[in-house]
Amino acid sequence: MGQHSVDKAQAHADIEVVVTGMGASTPLGGDAASTWAAMLAGESGASALEQEWAKDLPVRIAAQLAVDPAEVLPRVEARKLDRCEQLALVGAREAWADAGRPEVDGERLAVVIGTGTGGAGSLLAQDDVLEQYGARKVSPYVVPMLMANGPAAWVSMDLGARGGARTPVSACSSGAEAIAMALDLIRLGRADVVVAGGTEACVAALPMAGFAQMTALSKRNDEPALASRPFDTERDGFVLGEGAALLVLERADRARARGARAYARVAGAGITSSADHITASDADGQSRAIRQALTESGVAPQDIGFVHAHATSTPAGDAVEAQVIADVLGRHPVVTATKSMTGHLLGASGALGAMVTALALREGRLPAIRNLDHPDPEIKLDLVAGGVRHGEWQAGLANSYGFGGHNVSLVFTRV
Repeated sequence: MGQHSVDKAQAHADIEVVVTGMGASTPLGGDAASTWAAMLAGESGASALEQEWAKDLPVRIAAQLAVDPAEVLPRVEARKLDRCEQLALVGAREAWADAGRPEVDGERLAVVIGTGTGGAGSLLAQDDVLEQYGARKVSPYVVPMLMANGPAAWVSMDLGARGGARTPVSACSSGAEAIAMALDLIRLGRADVVVAGGTEACVAALPMAGFAQMTALSKRNDEPALASRPFDTERDGFVLGEGAALLVLERADRARARGARAYARVAGAGITSSADHITASDADGQSRAIRQALTESGVAPQDIGFVHAHATSTPAGDAVEAQVIADVLGRHPVVTATKSMTGHLLGASGALGAMVTALALREGRLPAIRNLDHPDPEIKLDLVAGGVRHGEWQAGLANSYGFGGHNVSLVFTRV
């Protein structure tokens, strides 16, 4: 681990940061509570795509939203926003209310929302409009709709956050990196409260065709609920999903002073780049991220009670991550993988994993991995199968990895 990371961990170790609010909209539910309940029940958000644009695709399944955010927001507001922006706004408002709408100077309030593709849906749709009807029919809102920083910008305006509106774009680790950035903002004294997480909405023909051409997607068109199967011998790729998860991070002393409930402590983060391959998993980069997170948090490997694995359900990716977990932490942690239910939410997946980790620490319950019918015998981990696992864990780890060699690990501890 680099000296800079060690110095940072030591310099700011006395500043405690907690999660005081959460919000989500996923294929399992339109809010955090319904998403969590569906996870504990082992439900699947995957389904067949019935849209006309999907009929000729090689893969015709996805994990679509349980609740359309355009139906939640006022119509005038929704029509100006890309679907990923709508999701971010819905999730942030829920998280803010869940945190008790903390009173904070706008200059001490920041927003960090990551995304992998930003407003890809609006870009593709408006390009179709341009080609079919000409330039005068293109929406005047298209540029703010397609901007990757749009979700963070809209949420900052909605909450009056003037302490910064930031947007990490690091593929499938974007949401986790946003939480790591929020942790740094508070520890460095640049903010007291940060709304952080990820959002993604790119279930569309071009992204699905591209992922299919890479052979990254499961081909179980006739069995969508059985398609995402992390760590199972019959895994054959991920199910593309959409959704958002937002957390409110806050200085712990401030949260205690106002009597706020804390779900968990955000104890440390590790961010590395593999600098090796544009899409392949890299054990060294993943290992370094976990070790950085442990060092920054002051949590020993043997004290990690469970891991929320990135585990997308690809043959190679799951195997590499499983070996890294065993090598760095040992084989004692319980391991779950909720993409088995939600599909892969890309830039939102790391934030949703963080939310699950915080809830598991608070409630002592960990969702089982769906579709783990035939655990891969090469994976020597304590995988949660068959039902909810109960425990009084003191620390949990959430992993998130993305194309481009992005690796993020987050350590949470019980409060």
